Amino acid sequence: MIKNDMETRRCGVLIHPTSFPSPFGIGDFGEEARQTLMMLAKAKVSLWQILPLGPTGYGDSPYAARSTFAGNELLIDLRSLDRMFSIGKTYEDPENRTTGRVDYNAVYANKMPLLREAAQLFIDGRSSKDAYNAFCAENAWWLDDYALYQALVNHFNDSRWFMWEDGLKTRKKTVLAKWRKTLASQIEVYKVLQFFFFTQWDDLHRFANGLGIKIIGDIPIYVAGDSVDAWTNPQLFKIDAQGNQTAQAGCPPDAFTAEGQLWGNPVYNWPVHKADDYSWWRTRMEMTLKLVDIVRIDHFRGFESYWEVPAGAVNAVKGEWIPGPGMDLLSHFKGLNVIGEDLGFLTPAVAAMKKKSGFPGMKIAQFAWDYSKGYFDATNAYLPHNYETNCVAYTGTHDNETTRGWYNGLSDQYKDIVRRYFQSPDEDIVWQMIRGLLASAANTVVIPMQDILGLDNSARMNLPSSVGSANWSWRYDPALMQDWMMARLREFIHLYGREQLEKWDI
Repeated sequence: MIKNDMETRRCGVLIHPTSFPSPFGIGDFGEEARQTLMMLAKAKVSLWQILPLGPTGYGDSPYAARSTFAGNELLIDLRSLDRMFSIGKTYEDPENRTTGRVDYNAVYANKMPLLREAAQLFIDGRSSKDAYNAFCAENAWWLDDYALYQALVNHFNDSRWFMWEDGLKTRKKTVLAKWRKTLASQIEVYKVLQFFFFTQWDDLHRFANGLGIKIIGDIPIYVAGDSVDAWTNPQLFKIDAQGNQTAQAGCPPDAFTAEGQLWGNPVYNWPVHKADDYSWWRTRMEMTLKLVDIVRIDHFRGFESYWEVPAGAVNAVKGEWIPGPGMDLLSHFKGLNVIGEDLGFLTPAVAAMKKKSGFPGMKIAQFAWDYSKGYFDATNAYLPHNYETNCVAYTGTHDNETTRGWYNGLSDQYKDIVRRYFQSPDEDIVWQMIRGLLASAANTVVIPMQDILGLDNSARMNLPSSVGSANWSWRYDPALMQDWMMARLREFIHLYGREQLEKWDI
């Protein structure tokens, strides 16, 4: 259990499973994941942070998954299916794309047919069904709807649920029964794929824990508008009887985005959640903590108040702040392993909510160099010497530039400030920022893999408010990892008291 005062000092690395090398064009739960974790464990890294694991849709964003509870089938390791389930077939990707950016269209076209074939072989009786039947029975409350939903999405050529025929869109029982019968074979395939996913992830999770590495997972505050969650539970969101959103989520304009950020997700109908004591959210947290050891809640400030934009708006300018559930919901999570992503537009009310929750917030070193006052502000909360113990410090996150890319883009004036602060020449500035965070009072420090490798913005994971092939597609190339990098990280972890004992309690 993470204690509220974050007494344990440790270091983590941020790398999503899609970023591992593999011969199928996308990272997965296979051998390369284990090799990377063993490398991190040797350096005494004790935390592995990932992004959400849900099945992605348009834009390939893990923060816009098609299900809150399902897993991304593309992360299944094809090579281990035969070892796990005696399927009796070797699967190979003809292009053998071990490293390089993920081409999601190509991966889907090449890997999904192989996954479906593996699932069909399993259905045809190549191995025992006892564990599978138990999995289906335990998870029927979400699995049945998810498998039907994905089969329908395929049948209707990836169209959105709110574009389907009225009886299906509004989930009329007789219509659902008809489609469950019509698509029965496809539905079964998706259930098997989820069984594969969770079996493999559980094995990888245990492997990481056995190395002394705990996993930090991620819960997006919102669900996607084209998700099975919105289709099956529209009453939980501001969605009308015809399946149309009446409001959408976003962020207000700021110094970086004059039109704000229009995310488009449906916003919550919080009175409905309150009426049953937030059971959907409590279940969401419970299920996530079965998959990971620690949960980072994305856009944590949205629980205090959130930016609501009218349906149909083309930007986020004409929105308004709407009160969120605050501690009425968050009190259910006290004592759990939770990190609150408290970035963005913060107010005293947000700060008070975070303090009352006891959850550690986040500090991003790249945010520390505000020169708007015309001078260096040594009191900036994101400067490492100002970190409190109960926080999680990052050089940057998946939404930021890489630290090398960020530094390269600074003006000469800003570069001079950063160099002076870390007492570092240009060529070593990334490692000196890493050292500065590890030496700080923050009891948890997480470093993106790109920064350990010293990569520039060609390795950036995501550019917010954009859609393109560069987003969510970066992959780690082991050939870039030099021996001194992990050795230096291990030395810093040792010097600054972040080396864990063989047996420790989180």
